[in-house]
Amino acid sequence: MARTEQKVRDLVSSDPDMRGAVETVLERADEGDVRWVDVKGDLTSGQWGRLIERGVLVDGDEGFQLADVEATRAALSNGSSTSSASTSVSSSSTDAEEVEGTSWSTYDKGAAVVTVGLFLGYSYAPIRNVIGNAMHVVLGPLAELLPFYAVVMVLALATGLYSTLLQANLMDMDKMGAYQERMQELQERRKAAKEADDDEALDRIQEEQMDAMGDQLGMFKEQFRPMVWIMFLTIPVFLWMYWAIGIGGSEVHIALENIVLPLVGERAWKDPVAGPMQAWIVWYFLSSMAFTQIIRKGLDIDMTPSAS
Repeated sequence: MARTEQKVRDLVSSDPDMRGAVETVLERADEGDVRWVDVKGDLTSGQWGRLIERGVLVDGDEGFQLADVEATRAALSNGSSTSSASTSVSSSSTDAEEVEGTSWSTYDKGAAVVTVGLFLGYSYAPIRNVIGNAMHVVLGPLAELLPFYAVVMVLALATGLYSTLLQANLMDMDKMGAYQERMQELQERRKAAKEADDDEALDRIQEEQMDAMGDQLGMFKEQFRPMVWIMFLTIPVFLWMYWAIGIGGSEVHIALENIVLPLVGERAWKDPVAGPMQAWIVWYFLSSMAFTQIIRKGLDIDMTPSAS
């Protein structure tokens, strides 16, 4: 209700003549759906298009109907021009902030640079050996206590836990939801304007869609920011596993026994299982997916973007 009321106040505050247009539509709405032919003597095509464009009018069974009749009445009866104007500025500012991506800090940018350097370890043995030896100081004792399949499970649990927490804390789901809601609203308004053959409204919506495309960069940054930190922490773990089981022709640094995989049977750790994917990485991904779902359920963390 609040969104519809604000939209009507914005329209009336920006153009006083819109009050009469909204009142006319409100009267017709009491009799059922509103069609352009029913109000064209009292409204201009521009006013009709703006009501559709702003989402005050939405598709009905035989024409259009008010998105929220009570909110529309409240906007006309409670809002003065002065207060509406100030609220309009505030609302526009809020909408802009909702879809603006979070800026990256110096630490975020530094982590991104280091992460790019860590990627070289997959193909450059000296980097892999340095990181493998460093990580072995911490993970070596664990590998001596547990069989390697259990070590991989512990690592999958740890990476799943901090990945979930980083995504929950660094990615603003409200902003993601606001962006998705804005794009959906633009699509609905464009559809309604097409049905009304309102070229003026279509042009305005096209401009808004072009402006909204710029928000995609902000949303990409919003999504990629936690991924930088996740890779920053996870790549050394993968490089240690590379180093430990002798990927790339290097020597094996821990004791290894074959693993029995579901639906596959017994395999050596470097045997291909799913195409080129070897047994160790398949086991890691299976463990990681299972633990991540358990962690999200246990911590009640929802990674679905929410509308504001």
